[in-house]
Amino acid sequence: MDRAYEAYGKTYAFFREVFGRNSLDGRGMHLIGSVHYGERFDNASWDGAEVRLGDGDGVVFRSFTQCLDVIAHELVHGVVQAEGGLAYAGESGALNESVADVFGALVKQWSLGQTAHQADWIFGHGQFTPAVHGFGLRSLAEPGTAFDDPVLGKDPQRSRLEDGADSAMRHVDVHVDSGIPNHAFYLFAMHAGGHAWETAGRVWYDALCSKLRQDCSFSAFAKATLHAARSYGGKSVDALEHAWHAVGVTRRTQAVGAR
Repeated sequence: MDRAYEAYGKTYAFFREVFGRNSLDGRGMHLIGSVHYGERFDNASWDGAEVRLGDGDGVVFRSFTQCLDVIAHELVHGVVQAEGGLAYAGESGALNESVADVFGALVKQWSLGQTAHQADWIFGHGQFTPAVHGFGLRSLAEPGTAFDDPVLGKDPQRSRLEDGADSAMRHVDVHVDSGIPNHAFYLFAMHAGGHAWETAGRVWYDALCSKLRQDCSFSAFAKATLHAARSYGGKSVDALEHAWHAVGVTRRTQAVGAR
């Protein structure tokens, strides 16, 4: 319970101090959660009003109160919801997961005072038990490399959208394809340097708050981030365009997003 309480406090403080946001909804929403949820529950989840944290099975997963970024991730789903939501399917669902990963990582980095170059960019580092061949749930720096285990298999995350791929023509797994915008953020943050929440994080936050459509595509979100990056000058826009291009998201991909 103490770990969860501290994680809630750090997440609240991060959004207040970095973005001037008053809780998840911007209006002082109470942060509610359940620990020891269920019976050997192997997950953490946001149910629309609170975070539910399981104890894990002790074989694959440790308690889901273990990692600050995991708890912050679930709380950030509440921020996404308050900003109009991103439908939890297809590319918008992958963006929903990615935004939660990105800001979960930023809460951890902010708490530790790390720069982009000091951070490990591993989401859920320590969530697995020592029996698992892996170092975390996901990697923003190298999607698809977080674990490779005889039982769990290999981390399936993608780091790049296939050239010409259209979400209407392919299956999108929200936890697999979230690696694509995750990696774009990582590339941009590393180029910007310093603390990742100061430039890259602000650009992502402004894009999230820019009245995205619920069915927002990768390319539409990229367009929103590029618009937000203009206030940081041409070099930031160029670096961000390069980051999105590196993960295969270009102006040619289907654009659905602003409302």
